[in-house]
Amino acid sequence: MSDPSEREFPPQQQERPGETGAMTPEPMDEMRAYRGAGRLEGRRALVTGGDSGIGRAVAIAFAKEGADVAVAYLSEHDDARHTCALVEAEGRRAIAIAGDLSTEEGCVEAVRRTVSELGGLDVLVNNIAYQNPVDSLEEITSEQWDTTFRTNVYSYFWTTKAALAHIPDGGAIVNTSSINGLRGNKGLIDYAATKGAINALTYSLAQALQERGIRVNAVAPGPVWTPLIPSTMPEDAVESFGQDVPMQRAAQPDEIAPSFVFFAAGELSSYYSGEVLAPIGGETLPG
Repeated sequence: MSDPSEREFPPQQQERPGETGAMTPEPMDEMRAYRGAGRLEGRRALVTGGDSGIGRAVAIAFAKEGADVAVAYLSEHDDARHTCALVEAEGRRAIAIAGDLSTEEGCVEAVRRTVSELGGLDVLVNNIAYQNPVDSLEEITSEQWDTTFRTNVYSYFWTTKAALAHIPDGGAIVNTSSINGLRGNKGLIDYAATKGAINALTYSLAQALQERGIRVNAVAPGPVWTPLIPSTMPEDAVESFGQDVPMQRAAQPDEIAPSFVFFAAGELSSYYSGEVLAPIGGETLPG
């Protein structure tokens, strides 16, 4: 795909967690047109869910800005290897860390390996997510509710807690939220609830870490064309994905990643902490 204004996608479905190569068309997630300016020179970053989609675009953008990057992911080995190869092509170090980040052990291990293999940790991007659309609240089992919260909220807590032993004063944490955390979604009730929790977690951590100068912010995108979509949504919903926003299209990961660079680089956002930046395709929200 070479045009981010693409409005329609062929009907398609994948098994969870989804792979980039099986998507039609493949997302724009390699930041090919992005030009870095050394804003993260010498930094070490951990990007959870960095194998594909927004996470991949963020990892590559960080590399183009001078950072070494650890990519934590579940089991999408081919995608993770490709992301690391793109980071290394920019002359930066990359490590792939496979593991289940819906467990505390997986989160602690991801941080441990990042620090051990990259020599430290300066920027944390909490980005992994799970969703399972439903038609009603009654369809959500306790097991699904628990899985969604363990993946989308607990992992952010566990990873951040482990990282704080290593992130220096003046570091940065960027959380991935969603438009669904700002206005809800009747078909993604549990997912939207976790994203609202991420926003509140971001506000609270920004206050708690202010004395250390660690800035904590969140990016809350609207619809974005990533493997999460065909691996969790029915074919008819995939075909019309993103068309309900004012721009009438989904975003590409490449269009979202610069928001993470903005928050990670003190040169650009030194006066920002506790903010939620929402690239949502022209949608406006009250309040």
